[in-house]
Amino acid sequence: MNKIKVILVLMMVSLSLNMMAQNDYAAKKKQAKAELKEKASKAARDEAKRLKKEGWTISPGALPLEVQLDRAYTYELDRDDNGDPVNILGNGMSVGESYDAAKMQATELARVDIAGKIESETTMLIDNLVGNKQLPNEEAASVTTLLAEGKTIISQKLGRMQPVLECYRVNKKTKNKEVLVRLSTKESSVREVVKAYLREEMEKKGAKMSEQLDKLLKLDK
Repeated sequence: MNKIKVILVLMMVSLSLNMMAQNDYAAKKKQAKAELKEKASKAARDEAKRLKKEGWTISPGALPLEVQLDRAYTYELDRDDNGDPVNILGNGMSVGESYDAAKMQATELARVDIAGKIESETTMLIDNLVGNKQLPNEEAASVTTLLAEGKTIISQKLGRMQPVLECYRVNKKTKNKEVLVRLSTKESSVREVVKAYLREEMEKKGAKMSEQLDKLLKLDK
């Protein structure tokens, strides 16, 4: 009987400690969100002030510049439980005689920017693997070349993205429209596209991704 009581007490203590840990985690997560919101709002106000001073404005019916930027910085500063970025943002700016043409080009440039950021990050990680002798120089060189050559292809393979900023200004002399676009997407989704692209291109060359490279590009970084 005493053994049963001891077991019950231990179970209750374990349950209590687990609940305390969960509550502590929830409190820290809530605090982190509050800090993120405050940091994003300050950055948004600062950039909105700068952009307005430079002549940027919004289309009729669009969200105020401060609201758009607040959302953009919230996306950019968001982190997962490991402290890694949840989203990746890209900027694109283009000039055209018509607003729609400039916006279309700016959007494409923003997608390429996102692909370029993943390329730079992946290349840096590959260099670390080479430095630690976990990846052969030949494979590293091949992958780095594929990434550099494939930014446009990767950007075209990326799925739908979340527009978080769109503003424009008019050149007083030429009357051309200059459009600025900022897009956001899940970093894990981009990595999935990059991984599939590398695997396909390497197989075309008769090679397979090594275990180290495959691990590098896994979604659970």
